[in-house]
Order: sequence, then structure tokens, then C-alpha cells
Amino acid sequence: MEPFLRDRWGNPSSIYDFGRRERKAIDRARHSVAGLLNAAPKEIVFTGGGTESSNTAFNCALNVGDRRPHLILTSVEHSCGLRAAEYYERRGHRVSQLSVGSDGSLDLDELESLLAEDTGLVSVMWANNETGILFPVEPIARSCRQRGIPCHSDAVQAAGKIPIDVCSAGLDYLSLSGHKLYAPKGVGALYVRTGAPWQSFILGGTQENGRRGGTCNVASIVALGAAADLAQKRMVESEAKDRRLRDRLEEGLLSLPSVYRNGMADNRLFNTAYLAFEGVESEALVLLLEKEGICVSSGSACMAGSTEPSHVLTAMNVPRSRALGSVRFSLGRTSTDRDVARVLEVLPQQLERLRNSVASRNPR
Repeated sequence: MEPFLRDRWGNPSSIYDFGRRERKAIDRARHSVAGLLNAAPKEIVFTGGGTESSNTAFNCALNVGDRRPHLILTSVEHSCGLRAAEYYERRGHRVSQLSVGSDGSLDLDELESLLAEDTGLVSVMWANNETGILFPVEPIARSCRQRGIPCHSDAVQAAGKIPIDVCSAGLDYLSLSGHKLYAPKGVGALYVRTGAPWQSFILGGTQENGRRGGTCNVASIVALGAAADLAQKRMVESEAKDRRLRDRLEEGLLSLPSVYRNGMADNRLFNTAYLAFEGVESEALVLLLEKEGICVSSGSACMAGSTEPSHVLTAMNVPRSRALGSVRFSLGRTSTDRDVARVLEVLPQQLERLRNSVASRNPR
């Protein structure tokens, strides 16, 4: 990024050399992101992040062409999908939500029963952002393609971690966000299949081949391209390391009293552990761990501060006492065996401290 923040600050939309160099850098980044998804470079639109990408896909599918008013998405989508669905429902669209089982899995038979002649979009995330559970996007997209129904996947959590091939999947749209690939926050991309319905979401100039107005964020786009290249090179190595650390972490924590895994043990991202610590409040545990230099989450960062259980765990019918005590552990490129050992050393102590505190406030 540094040259584009320090010296190379030309506008890539200009025709003079100072801008053409920047446009070439963006083109290289577009090829890199396309390579990560096995897409054509012209099918990649750079955006401000995953939320904008998903909102744009919804806008394209539901507001272009024959405008079929029926939207199908899962009950455990990211808030950007659920809030968009609420927006369209208020404007007269019919919205159906796919339920999930207690293990977080989808029922494809339910999807088949919901598909209708007026279905304008099916949106299913590739991997859930809380549980890490992987959804059967490819068979869903194939079923939609057979019926001529646009299909979108929010792949923010999955892109760069596992192989994604939009061509074999048969998707029309796919969203990703730079910060999940170690690129900066505030940059993302939307895959748009050639021929898929399109309508610009941000109106203005002719940037992004006329598909997104606004001066391009060159430094961040270049960084996203570099991150996509690195993700492809390190994918196998990263999975092996993070899976080993995740399994060690889970094995140690699940051996503690009244600790449970949220969702299935397999068919999920290798870097995510979402555990329920019954009898404590997750926010309190998060704050105690932070004081020990351990950063974990009580769910999605977008819903931090909420006093209600995660909508994902509610959809999975996780008991409220467990849902309110659920904590997500995310491992990544910088995670080490020492980090896992530190968690296994500190967390049991803080867990006992919290449970004793609860017991003292609520004597029998």
C-alpha cells in the first residue's frame, strides 16, 4: 500500500500517465481477486466492504428485469442480509427464511418447498460468521440456476480460507470483504456473473467500468489484490496450522464442566470455535479475558453490545442460558501454540471466578 499512500496518488480515472499507472495497479488487483474465486476479472467490482457488496447484490436481483418480489435467505445470515430483507419486506416484497437445525445445518428440502415462480433472489452465506458452519452453496446455486433464479452468497467469512470456485458453483453474485483476508478494513469486492442482472447501487461517475461511482480507493484495492494472492499461496498451510490449534483449544475447553460446542463438530471453518459456557454471561467473560490480553467475541462484532442472545443461536434453538454464555474464538495467521496454552491456563480460572460470583448473588 505504501507507494499509493506516499507518492503515487494519481486518480486512476484520469487519462494522463500519472493516473494510468494507478489504473494498471487496480487492474492487477482485479485479476488477483478474480483468481481467488476462479472468476473473470471483468466480473469483479470493488466496493467499500462486504455489507455494500451484499446490499448491491440484493438491489440488482430484486430491482432489475422482471422484479420478482420473493426473497429467500437463511435465518442465520449476517445482519447486512437480514436488515436488507427487512427493508425489502417493508416495501412489499415477500421474504422467506430458511430455518436451521440444532446443529446449525440447512435443510435443502425446505428450500425446494419455498422456491416459487415469483422468487427473485436466494441468498445463502458460504460460512456462518459465528459458528463457522459451511452451507451447501453449490447445490443451492444449481437448483436456482435450473429455475432461472438469481443466487447470491455472502462469502465474507470463507473467502481466502477455503477454495471457492464461482464457476462450478453457478453463482450469480458473491460478496467478500478485505479485512477477513488481512487487507484493510473498508474495502471489499462483489463478484457479478456475466449476464446477471445489474444496476449500479452507488451512482456517480464511470468508475469500476461504470458499475460503481466514486473515486477508487487505490491503496486499499491494491492491498486487497495482494491479500488475495497471499491467501491462495498460504491456504493449505494456514488450514493445517489453524485446525490443529482450534482442535487443541476446543479439546481443552470442552473438558471443563458445563461447556458445550455450538453447532456441529465437522463441516465448518477450521479457524472458528464457538463455545457455550453455561452459568455465566459472555460479556463478562469477554471483559475478564481482555484484561489478560486475550481477545474473543460474544458473537458477531456487528452486534456487539446487545443484551439479547445471538440470532444465530436463537435460530438453532440453543437454550437461553447457554446462548447468553457463548463466546467465539477465532484463530488466524498470527495465532500460536503459546496463545492456545495461555487461553487454557487463564480461562478456567476466570470461568470459576464468574460462576462463584453468580452463585454468591443467587444463594439457594
